[in-house]
Amino acid sequence: MNSTHLSKRLQTVSDHVDPGSRLADIGSDHAYLPIHLAKNDIISYGVVGEVAKGPLSNAISEIKKEGLLSVLQPRLADGLDAIQPADKIDAITIAGMGGNLISHILENGYDKLTGQEKLILQPNVGEGVVRTWLMTHRYQIKAEQILSEDDHIYEIITAVKAPTKLAYTDRELKFGPFLMKEKSPIFVAKWQSEIKLLERVLNNMKKASHEDIPKMAAIRAEVQMIKEVIA
Repeated sequence: MNSTHLSKRLQTVSDHVDPGSRLADIGSDHAYLPIHLAKNDIISYGVVGEVAKGPLSNAISEIKKEGLLSVLQPRLADGLDAIQPADKIDAITIAGMGGNLISHILENGYDKLTGQEKLILQPNVGEGVVRTWLMTHRYQIKAEQILSEDDHIYEIITAVKAPTKLAYTDRELKFGPFLMKEKSPIFVAKWQSEIKLLERVLNNMKKASHEDIPKMAAIRAEVQMIKEVIA
């Protein structure tokens, strides 16, 4: 993978960035995503944020190689601390980390958010945690996408600030309001494998010397809910 040939996952993330955006890519690693967007004139300006010196120097050398130092600003910073008011950022991408970490980055850097940004988030796990953070902080989910690459299933969630309080159901937070309506084959496959996992857990619990009845009931209820959603 490089900035010319993005992974399917990063290409899908890039598809959600609106032309003319001023982007902050947080946890950018090699900066392939912002370089791709800058080279294709999709973004006019970008901040490339990295918390560690190693990945930042990788990003800097890739940006230099493409002659994009006038467009992309590499910065060593923790999360949204990479963003300065003068950047006038209106799109933020955070991709390729756990949902807990993404929520933590957004929470810790909340004062950096103006409410004008489109958030484009790609958690590797813990998507429900991200959706819950968005709802709590009045960010409305505008689009979701699910894709499979190299035996991994990824979800992309985009959100913008809402004028009023939001209320998603527990099912919408878990499965995604758009994804559960769409019920794509990848979505169904993801949750079918989750059912198999939960049923294995149940079988192991049945063999235990002391059966945890409440926990087993909770797992059975979860399996039932997943079956209803993917039916």
